[in-house]
Amino acid sequence: MVIWYVSSMVGGNNLLTVSQAATEIGVSVDTIRRWDKKGLVKTHRSEINHRLFSIDDIKLLHKKVIGASSDKEFRVLKSRNKTEYQVVELFAGAGGTALGFENAGLEHKILVEVDSKATATLRQNRPKWNVVENDVVNIDFTKIDADVVEGGFPCQTFSYAGKKRGFGDVRGTLFFEFARAVKEIRPKIAVAENVKGLMTHDNGDTLKTIIRVLRNLGYKVAFKILRAQYLDVAQKRERLVIIGVRNDLDVPIVFPKEQGYIVSLREVLKNVPKSSGQEYPDKKKRIMDLIPPGGYWRDLPINLQKEYMKTSFYMGGGKTGMARRLSWGEPSLTLTCAPAQKQTERCHPDETRPLRIREYARIQSFPDSWKFEGSISSKYKQIGNAVPVNLGYHIGRCVIAMLNNKINDKTMEVVEPVLFNELTLFN
Repeated sequence: MVIWYVSSMVGGNNLLTVSQAATEIGVSVDTIRRWDKKGLVKTHRSEINHRLFSIDDIKLLHKKVIGASSDKEFRVLKSRNKTEYQVVELFAGAGGTALGFENAGLEHKILVEVDSKATATLRQNRPKWNVVENDVVNIDFTKIDADVVEGGFPCQTFSYAGKKRGFGDVRGTLFFEFARAVKEIRPKIAVAENVKGLMTHDNGDTLKTIIRVLRNLGYKVAFKILRAQYLDVAQKRERLVIIGVRNDLDVPIVFPKEQGYIVSLREVLKNVPKSSGQEYPDKKKRIMDLIPPGGYWRDLPINLQKEYMKTSFYMGGGKTGMARRLSWGEPSLTLTCAPAQKQTERCHPDETRPLRIREYARIQSFPDSWKFEGSISSKYKQIGNAVPVNLGYHIGRCVIAMLNNKINDKTMEVVEPVLFNELTLFN
């Protein structure tokens, strides 16, 4: 596994229309549009709302699709510069965010995780980390001093969301424990991450409640959806990241700026170590043998479509995750906790089998040296639930930039805090 020491990476900014880009690299307009629809290339908008593309990004993507090498291949990102800023990590899981923050240059004060297999993974890889295997409900944070509190709290239903009861809105949820840690530690920066769906959960009331609680604790708050495929991760994975900066700090809130390139499966799975993994039963393998790279159940003969999909064949929706084989020239679809589930198939591009453990880990940008403890199903679950390490790195670099009040505008973008009167705008 190669470790790449980086400071910044930016794409080109010579913008072309769809037809101009297609002519420039010798492909059809439909090909450019398909790449755009798949999220393989970043779209820019003209003043009259036309889609524009960076010619440098398009040329680089074309190289990846046809299998040519490029200078933007997969690396586990790591900064040479270390800081003394300390992080309290809640819901640490198998360490995706924690390792990304460490690679960015942050130190860990304490990591809290309730799952015994995940804590075994953390201790196996980082014996010096202060890993606490316990429910966060039982942790007293009043005597802990740290610069940052970070946590990917599970998204539970907020029974009282939107009723403006402060802590009462979220009591009984795991976000309440995250908020309690922020209240008791008073870090300079609080970082929360969750699934994209939290944006619209309970008609937006959940997100509004989270922001209101953090504001009431004395933090200015901003949020953004980060797309991992544009942040050095070979995976189409979207995460909602919420950042709070303590009101007494005169610093902007910044998020990673999306790069103009993607990392393909061909790059990330190059020379991947052998490992164990799930297998298909014979009947399913016969079906998956018929699916081409990048294809799914609609590529089957019509009689097999009906046989495989059963009643789902007659229901609405594309169901594009079913009988899905990945493609070498693209990032993976979002990894789940199991690669062989019918609804979320993650079949190897060439071989008719689910992705292996080390392939899963590579796609999540874990280094090959990061070992996972527990059964095969537990390892898949730990990896599938993790924040991609390189995404954690990019967020960690932004955290350090805010703590130092030195913003790199090439790799970071300022997002204005949500104002009180804007809390009604994202229903």
